[in-house]
Amino acid sequence: FLFEDDKSGSVRRVKSRVTSIMFSKDIYQQRREKLRQDLGSGVIVFLGNNEAPMNYSANTYHFRQDSNFLYFFGIDHQPALAGILDADSGEDVIFGDELTMEDIVWTGAQPTIAERADRVGVSKTLPYDELTLLLKKAQEQGRTIHFPPPYRHDNMILLAGWLGIPVGELKSKASVDLIKAIVAQRQHKSAEEIAELDKAVDYSRAMHLAVMRAAKAGQKEYFLAGIAAGVAQSCGGELGYPIILSVNGQVLHNHFHGNTLRSGQLLLGDFGAETHLHYCGDITRTCPVDKKFTARQRDIYNIVLDAEVSTIASLKPGMKYLDAHLAAARRMAEGLKSLGLMTGDMDEAVAAGAHALFFPHGLGHMLGLDVHDMEDLGEQYVGYSDEVQRSTQFGTAYLRLARALEPGFVLTVEPGLYFIPELIDQWRSEGKFTEFIAYEKLDDWRSFGGVRIEDNVVVTEAGCRVLGKAIAKTIEDVEALRS
Repeated sequence: FLFEDDKSGSVRRVKSRVTSIMFSKDIYQQRREKLRQDLGSGVIVFLGNNEAPMNYSANTYHFRQDSNFLYFFGIDHQPALAGILDADSGEDVIFGDELTMEDIVWTGAQPTIAERADRVGVSKTLPYDELTLLLKKAQEQGRTIHFPPPYRHDNMILLAGWLGIPVGELKSKASVDLIKAIVAQRQHKSAEEIAELDKAVDYSRAMHLAVMRAAKAGQKEYFLAGIAAGVAQSCGGELGYPIILSVNGQVLHNHFHGNTLRSGQLLLGDFGAETHLHYCGDITRTCPVDKKFTARQRDIYNIVLDAEVSTIASLKPGMKYLDAHLAAARRMAEGLKSLGLMTGDMDEAVAAGAHALFFPHGLGHMLGLDVHDMEDLGEQYVGYSDEVQRSTQFGTAYLRLARALEPGFVLTVEPGLYFIPELIDQWRSEGKFTEFIAYEKLDDWRSFGGVRIEDNVVVTEAGCRVLGKAIAKTIEDVEALRS
């Protein structure tokens, strides 16, 4: 069940919109055909994921299929599969072994691999071991074998054995032509994908509303993290990434949930749901542990909210996301200057990188089948281009998406301001940016924590659209949830 708020503000249960239907086989066939055309020749190899043991082989982590395999072959819930696209013959083959009766006793009857393959437009299936013979023959014929960078060690070992490439060299030997061709397809989301991402954000919305309503002084963070995870599963999905939920919001990726909420603190929650088709939402909200924001909390919160809203309003095709990042940084720096925490010319401060004391991460990243979409393929191919190179400056160097935006891109917008005592102490001791940072004022802010506000948007021909239903983020709307 999906928990939502109706117009009266009360909580009601509605049936989940979960469906077992994948995209149509035509979509998967078209994706594979385009990939073959873009590569031109050679054998293209996609390895699906296998089960990953937690502490012994029969006790495994939740299975998650490889995203590239999902994108081109669409088969989920079936470990140890591989797919081959022959760019010369036009043939597709799925390799895998059928369940034995012993497997069926434990897992129940499942569709055969041939039945699964037919649903995604693949007519030929072979036992997994025959992949070894196919690749060996291709090598003997001098054919190019394209594979994306592997990230699972079991698949690395397999590829190393098949191709004769040391495990440590596999990523550097991955096909750059294949990487670029995959990114060229996956970066532009289709109407079907955007509908799925809308659903992922709606599920994530339900998670955040439930947490913001339930939070109060005296609770443990893990109680609220459990609510978020439970709502994701009640929607028929899973967590898109490990939950970040903490009163220590200044720790950017804080997965510790053992703190007790206390009056006067802020609670930062960064979490999202993954739908049954594995498209992911990535939402952040910050709320007071008390019913109302304090005056100081309101000041910082409104600075961040202003940066987030103004960024979203500015997005359009052709705009470099690096420029959006820097504009948000300048806007927040001006807000901090108005509070007496920064001084001087804020254009100069941002150019020098002084703002990164308070905003030490990037404005956002691509979103899709992965929370950091296609990050396994390399950020230089996903978020950057020949025209836009990665900055080496602290803070801006963490920007995962900097290139010019195009219609169909789906991305996050997530500015934040943080008071990190360790970073403040280091910069102050080094005398960094004393012309821009009012260090003498920061002693009173050491326990503040952090504020981040994040939404997911799709770039359109005219601008952009925020995905999913609106999630409370003005101070008035957040406090209304907390009352």
